[in-house]
Amino acid sequence: MQDEQMTRMYEKMGISEKVYRFGRQMEEKLKERFAAIDRTAEYNQMKVIRAMQENRVSEGCFHYTSGYGYDDLGRETLEKVYASVFHTESALVRPQIACGTHALCVALAANLRPGDELLSPAGKPYDTLEEVIGIRPSRGSLAEYGVTYRQVDLLEDGTFDYENIRKAINERTKLVTIQRSKGYQTRPSFSVAQIGELIAFVKKIRPDLICMVDNCYGEFVELTEPSDVGADMVVGSLIKNPGGGLAPIGGYIAGREELIENCAYRLTSPGLGREVGATLGVMQSFYQGLFLAPTVVASALKGAILAANIYESCGFQVVPDGKESRHDIIQAVELGTPEGVIAFCQGIQAAAPVDSYVTPEPWAMPGYDSDVIMAAGAFVPGSSIELSADAPIKPPYAVYFQGGLTWPHAKLGILMSLEYLVRKGLVTL
Repeated sequence: MQDEQMTRMYEKMGISEKVYRFGRQMEEKLKERFAAIDRTAEYNQMKVIRAMQENRVSEGCFHYTSGYGYDDLGRETLEKVYASVFHTESALVRPQIACGTHALCVALAANLRPGDELLSPAGKPYDTLEEVIGIRPSRGSLAEYGVTYRQVDLLEDGTFDYENIRKAINERTKLVTIQRSKGYQTRPSFSVAQIGELIAFVKKIRPDLICMVDNCYGEFVELTEPSDVGADMVVGSLIKNPGGGLAPIGGYIAGREELIENCAYRLTSPGLGREVGATLGVMQSFYQGLFLAPTVVASALKGAILAANIYESCGFQVVPDGKESRHDIIQAVELGTPEGVIAFCQGIQAAAPVDSYVTPEPWAMPGYDSDVIMAAGAFVPGSSIELSADAPIKPPYAVYFQGGLTWPHAKLGILMSLEYLVRKGLVTL
């Protein structure tokens, strides 16, 4: 009886019985993997609670501050909590950091000087960093300030090319940037263990090199973070994993004290650093979002794994595949045509609690070199820990699915994307 009621409810949501039954069969096969994800979430939940208790989080930490923001207890305590969670000396966690790209820009610009060289041993960085670095010319890029850039592409199997990384490191190399997640590429995302091996290799050649990890989409996916395996800085966005869907804006940089101090002076002003920056009433959302983050990430992970298995069984190339271990919340699906990408994203949008009636279309989004389609009916605009999907409209026509604050919503999104592809005759079940 309950199953029949559930089927009828999904039909009311626009999911045909055939699509719903197909999804249910796939879900049943994944019970053991989902149980393992829940165990990881439980461990990370304890880690976050312990960090909050150790740093004496109190109701006073949620109070509103304005103006210069001097002596903001909530801001100062939250940064200690982040340092405890990531096992680093220090952290900078601010609403003044607009997004993940901004956080990475601050970390790079704060710790590189004219004549230094930036090395990416993981191939091409995420699209929006190309203008930060100066790969694509842009005002205020690192290239304009005399910072050069070198890149070592991954091997064909998606692993690090250690021989050429060794050759690329020279006397001008100052900072090594490692992107944990795949971005708009169909390469594998890197595990914390793989990142640790790369950092150890780099440090053996030059112990003084700064190793920075773009940790976006990876927080709380594993039991450890890149900062546990030698990263000097880990950087991310609060409208992704660590904000738990509640943070309305913000980013974090956690790492060595000296490097974080440099970041604070770059974010605000020389002479001011971390002493200023009012939090304007967002502290409760920052704290509560971090508290919820491990279980929210678990929901998103389950959604990603379900998506991988469903679309793989439909004959599409997926990265990672349905059985691989997970190192971030992003699931790439190569749909092969613009029509497939658009239908998938329109299905995700139709499953949203906000703006479900909107039809997403590709457009020339700032920071990208091709038209991009984005689907996200989010409570926080642009929040990719919420159910969302996006894709550049260019070969191999891969869509990147992520998020879901709850498991049922992540599941609905995947089923709706499949429903739209079935309706358009792009998938046959």
